[in-house]
Amino acid sequence: MTMAARFRAPLVLTSALCATLVGGCAHTPSQEAPPVAASCPEGVPAETRCLRGRDSAGAHYLIAVPKDWNRMLVVHAHGGPTLGEPQARRADEDLTRWAITLRAGYAWAGSVFRQGGVAVRSAAEDTERVRRIFVEHVAQPTLTLLHGQSWGASVAAKAAEMYAAPGQRSPYAGVLLTSGVLAGRTRSYDFRLDLRVVYQSLCHNHPRPDEPQYPLWMGLPPDSTLTRSELAARVDECLGVRKPAAQRTPEQARKLKTLVDVIRIPESSVIAHLNWATWHFQDIVQHRTGGLNPFDNAEVRYSGSQDDAALNAGVLRYRADPRAVARFGADADLTGRIGIPVLTVHGIGDPTAFVELETAFARTMERAGTASHLVQVFSDHHDHSYLSDPIYATLFDALVRWARQGDKPTAAGLAQQCQAYEARFGPGCRLRPDYQPAPLEARVPPRR
Repeated sequence: MTMAARFRAPLVLTSALCATLVGGCAHTPSQEAPPVAASCPEGVPAETRCLRGRDSAGAHYLIAVPKDWNRMLVVHAHGGPTLGEPQARRADEDLTRWAITLRAGYAWAGSVFRQGGVAVRSAAEDTERVRRIFVEHVAQPTLTLLHGQSWGASVAAKAAEMYAAPGQRSPYAGVLLTSGVLAGRTRSYDFRLDLRVVYQSLCHNHPRPDEPQYPLWMGLPPDSTLTRSELAARVDECLGVRKPAAQRTPEQARKLKTLVDVIRIPESSVIAHLNWATWHFQDIVQHRTGGLNPFDNAEVRYSGSQDDAALNAGVLRYRADPRAVARFGADADLTGRIGIPVLTVHGIGDPTAFVELETAFARTMERAGTASHLVQVFSDHHDHSYLSDPIYATLFDALVRWARQGDKPTAAGLAQQCQAYEARFGPGCRLRPDYQPAPLEARVPPRR
């Protein structure tokens, strides 16, 4: 029987078969409608079979199975988060970016999530639901990995806590977290409040003096009509960030240097982080904390400017509401209680999710008593959205060996294996087995 024929013939989930699977079947029929055959997005391997659908909670999803399927599945939690109404095409973008999953032989399943915005737990539920749809309507994989990218890494970590806690029968064999936003709750976003208050002290145009004033932790008032292009124009007006350095005025150059030195972000990411500190903060406050403030900089000491005393005297100060902190934390905080292997990889120069977030996540797993389940590796990349094909192929395969054979990887071993994978998957192995990130507090001023 050909691989294609075996794929099209649903497996009967007998107790004997379940016993052969890593983690067992861990599946209860869900009454989800079956997906339908559909065209694949461009950029995936030839003869990949794609299926699409919308789950019972309203989340669009996409499933893809390569021609030479290795009978293993990767369930993907995408980055973002995306604001507004979720669009089905988001899954196409994710599959195209992560086509290495198919090239390495794995099937792929990704949910678009039922709602936009900074909602971690519901996204974790949607991620597990697409796995169940695959099992119920496509085939039973012999092993399933969970992969989260960027903000989706926090979704995948949350899903692992919910469905793969220590002592729990897990449908997943391992977790790969790439370029992860993994400090939970406000700790992952505190620096963006710092960005807002320092930017406002320098530029005074977000909001402008003649516009309605609001606390910056709010992001924007609910009725604001400000657009991203309008905000970018304001930033450029003050900092000249979109101009070549030689075309900036001395005042723009001074202010830009102050901002990036104090907040410790590259010039190229200022507008992006201000966008997130505006519209994502608006989503958090309006939809997650009931209008209350989850962010605190009341006692933060900012440094790195030419006159830190003047800077600290001039920035706006806010104290978090404990109720908002608790509400946001109930959704977004991580416990580290994960009972299966976890691999993380992060670019050392990541301009979007600081590499120091990995130290915070390691501490979380240490507090949970699950540090032995974690291996972290780092690459000499200054990228966030994608590192390289051989790195991801290496980590997927290492997770499989760890789950099946108990062969826990080391950073040095992964770097060596990755070099060998370049012959098949192309160049890009820049793993740094000697690197250890600093504490998050070295990058972001600590709070109370």
